[in-house]
Amino acid sequence: MSPHRGHAIRSRPNGRLTARIVRSMLAGDWLEEFWAWFAERSERAAHRVERASLDELAGWSRDARTGDYAHHSGKFFRVTGIDVHVPGAAVPRWSQPIIVQPEIGILGILVKEFDGVLHCLMQAKFEPGNANGLQLSPTVQATRSNFQRVHRGKAVPYLEYFRDSARHRVLADVLQSEQGAWFYQKCNRNMIVEVDGDVPVGENFRWLTFGQLNRLFGVQNLINMDARTVLSCLPFTGFDRHPLSDAAEDDFRLALARSCSSAEGSLHPMPEILSWITGIRAQSEVTTRVVPLAGLPAWHRADGRISHESGLFFDVIGVDVAAGSREVTGWSQPMIEPIGDGVVAFVVRRIGGVLHALVHARVEPGYVNVVELAPTVQCTPGNLRALPAAARPRYLDTVLDAPAEQVRYAVALSEEGGRFYRAVNTYLVVEADVEDDADYRWMPLHQLADLLKHSNYLNVQARSLVACLQSLSAPSVAATARR
Repeated sequence: MSPHRGHAIRSRPNGRLTARIVRSMLAGDWLEEFWAWFAERSERAAHRVERASLDELAGWSRDARTGDYAHHSGKFFRVTGIDVHVPGAAVPRWSQPIIVQPEIGILGILVKEFDGVLHCLMQAKFEPGNANGLQLSPTVQATRSNFQRVHRGKAVPYLEYFRDSARHRVLADVLQSEQGAWFYQKCNRNMIVEVDGDVPVGENFRWLTFGQLNRLFGVQNLINMDARTVLSCLPFTGFDRHPLSDAAEDDFRLALARSCSSAEGSLHPMPEILSWITGIRAQSEVTTRVVPLAGLPAWHRADGRISHESGLFFDVIGVDVAAGSREVTGWSQPMIEPIGDGVVAFVVRRIGGVLHALVHARVEPGYVNVVELAPTVQCTPGNLRALPAAARPRYLDTVLDAPAEQVRYAVALSEEGGRFYRAVNTYLVVEADVEDDADYRWMPLHQLADLLKHSNYLNVQARSLVACLQSLSAPSVAATARR
């Protein structure tokens, strides 16, 4: 158990929850026991993933008319096609495969107080697409098909805390989008629920403080995408003066702590930000049509997979999976395999001593509301050679050419391992003095946190970076995390 180190925290009564969160963020040492547990879990986790032909996946079939791939139960998801038209864009029209999964899943983290310090119940979870086997996931990470046990496997542990959340204290509960380039209008319920009383802890689960999780954000491919998006919804900005300001070790962390307080101000007031987002959504002429997978222009099916004629972007592949630690011990499924690793970055800047992140109003075909706020840069650089020069992200060179002293965070992190095969992006926070334009705005963390109380404002990559920024706000603890 991680003891609290005695930092004094003062808050107004309505900031008590934030004070408790900050107290947990300041309790970040004692990771030796975590690493011993995680190594033991990794050694015991028997799993195997083998590539397989899409046409030979057990439980899946290809529709003879449309070419779509779907599960025999009619549940889980299907792989179909989409046709996209964005007039005036650098690439005004294209077609591609996409995953349609209309059911809403639950991503939930259970929290409980030990010795006056909040802890999160995290899971060492295997997913077939993970770059390195086990990763730290939320307490519950399940689709509706999973928790309805369509797979006829074991029940999802701890699910009852989230399906019957009225019996407990809900700290966060909001529908958030998934990857708009690979999912069509997919959302999950992101939840943080506090409980009292005894909670039995399974062998694949462990209590960790927010501070310990912050340290682990420095380890590549450890904290999975689902944990990152839930942690981004953490209500940690409820102070006039954020207590982490008193613990800041340098000017950057002080600016970051001030960014968490609405009293410190912002370059653009929130009504102006909301009007900007609404205006872009209203003016964006985006047409998306779900179309048959068979016959998509520039895509072909060969050797048991679906690929683009350029050899870039992504493939749709099949896998056979064996995993003793999951609700079912074996299954088959299609997955999206990206070609090359990506770059996801916030350019940040201190404005009036308050750290602001440069967000991009980005169109993706799978979004419910056409446009969501994205990182400053979000791309796979290797794909740019197949695209017109105008498609190159405006600030990509700012990020890639940044001097080391301006790079505040740089860690390779996996995307959702249940649908994407070894999808890895390097997540970056780069401090640079650049100007915005019509599609970009500078926003402090407290404004991003306000938008995260609502659905479909920040995309999943931006939410991951919000969690990464949160992890930088706490004081460092030497030699507790390993890379």
